[in-house]
Amino acid sequence: MQIIVAAAVAVVLIIGAAVVYSVTKDDGDQGNQASTSSGSTGGEGKDGEGKGGEGGLAGGTEKAPGNTGAKVAFQVLQPEVTQVTSVKGSWLTDKAYVKSGASEVVGYDRDKGTKLWSVPVAGEVCGATRHLTKDHRTAILFKEGKPTAEKKYPACNQVGVVDLAAGKLLWSKSVTSATGGDRPVQFDEVTISGTTVAAGGTSGGAAFKLEDGAELWKPKVDGNRCYDTGYAGGEALAVVRKCGSYDSPQLSVQMLNPATGAPLSSFDMPAGVDYASVVSTKPLVVAANVGDTAGDGSGISDFFSIDAATGKLIVRISADAEKYAARCRTTDVESCQGLAVGNNRLYLPTEDHDGTGEYGKTNEIVAFDLATGKLLGGRADAGDRYSLTPLRMDGTSVIAYKRPPYDKGGQIVSIDGETFKQTLLMENPADETVRRAETSFSIDHSEVLYGEGRFYLAKQLISERRDSQADEKLYLSLAFRTE
Repeated sequence: MQIIVAAAVAVVLIIGAAVVYSVTKDDGDQGNQASTSSGSTGGEGKDGEGKGGEGGLAGGTEKAPGNTGAKVAFQVLQPEVTQVTSVKGSWLTDKAYVKSGASEVVGYDRDKGTKLWSVPVAGEVCGATRHLTKDHRTAILFKEGKPTAEKKYPACNQVGVVDLAAGKLLWSKSVTSATGGDRPVQFDEVTISGTTVAAGGTSGGAAFKLEDGAELWKPKVDGNRCYDTGYAGGEALAVVRKCGSYDSPQLSVQMLNPATGAPLSSFDMPAGVDYASVVSTKPLVVAANVGDTAGDGSGISDFFSIDAATGKLIVRISADAEKYAARCRTTDVESCQGLAVGNNRLYLPTEDHDGTGEYGKTNEIVAFDLATGKLLGGRADAGDRYSLTPLRMDGTSVIAYKRPPYDKGGQIVSIDGETFKQTLLMENPADETVRRAETSFSIDHSEVLYGEGRFYLAKQLISERRDSQADEKLYLSLAFRTE
């Protein structure tokens, strides 16, 4: 199933990529608290502050510049490959834009695109967490080697920590399964919480000390065929655990002690849930497609707001797939896109619908109360021919991207989490070549970062150059900035 899903995503990305090719030339140390790569820590400000500093917007740290007009800052050329290759992972620090390439992680000057450093790894980067520590460390997964005639498909069994400030791989290792045997575990996902790195997959997992890679714990094995499907990090550490048979699985979501792996609380998902995704660990919010009722490939029919301390359900929020547009990759625990959690609210985009004009679609961002499950009053309107997608929280505000119409550039806005008032932070060029390049990066399948007047789009998968692209420049990332 994972291979089928991955292949389908790869087809979508390759088709989307063809367009751009043709148109554009814990308990741990709080100093290492994990945050998102854009600088937010679970709804807090860049340094964990609830309010922005002097000159910031109310409720956040991002500033509205005097001139919101943006320009293309730089483009990163796609590396030449001979097959579909994973290039997962992108992060933004105070000095660098960091992007995974073919078997390497590269730091670029975040304004000019000049290469600052490169960290080579044994094989392609097959997984990465979006979380960063305050001193700019993050975790990746990579394959044990490059493809050879003898071994065409190397395993994704290496986990490592990269220092994005120094441009250095601090450590890397593989582990064997808790059930025994000497074959390294194949990982699907990796995350960070406090000073713990947790990596997991269907064949097992383990947790490590962020500082030196010392093994902390492995998931427990019991007689009910239970295993950890994956972990979600940030301000706390959660696991989705699956038990029972393939035809009748029972999933639970547990909060863990990051240092020991011991469960702190547990919530049993309802029957009919084959996969679950953790949207947020603090507050604990889980998404699932109950009984395969979503029907649109989004992986979401319902959200579950859970008391992390007790494991008791606070409220279940029905999210009609025909109305709301967030997405989760069903086989990954920490993969949801197009939504945000903060202010004890869940912010969701609606599906595109007809606008007030004669032509074009539009949508809105709305909010659900995580205590009551009620749809709250107020909304942020994208405006005719634009489509809004939440990217992350910035204090009490929501940072969102406005996908543009055919004759405009995209926009980044800050949305007040209470009043839904929008403040324009950036508007990209309306030049046709730039505009077509921007919109060729699918928001659902690309890595999208915004911070301090800089906006980055990047691919997660790349493929071999086709004959028709012999003379074209192929791009891995596209960067914009305000003056």
